[in-house]
Amino acid sequence: MITSTLTQEITYLHADLCSALADPTRLLLLYALSDQPRNVSDLTQELKVPQPTVSRHLKVLREGGLVKATRQGTSVQYELTDHRVIDALDILRSVLRERIQHHADLMDEFIPA
Repeated sequence: MITSTLTQEITYLHADLCSALADPTRLLLLYALSDQPRNVSDLTQELKVPQPTVSRHLKVLREGGLVKATRQGTSVQYELTDHRVIDALDILRSVLRERIQHHADLMDEFIPA
């Protein structure tokens, strides 16, 4: 039986997950990590974002359970904990694409070419 307390806890966890996804840099980091594990230096170079910024966002993603860190010598490799998050992001992009197209169609309706 699902209690209201359990429902509330699940809702908070869901919101935390969504919060971890609510930043453009973090989305770019997730997509970069979808190809292969990378360290902070690799991500900094690839995304052209300052190292402290990359580290801060990776911390949020790690705390949200979306990435994991593994020490390899003097370096730390980051990788996705679950590749389904990329599938979910791709679905959201598809929804966004359709919304943009809908707005463009509305503009075409009301503003003649």
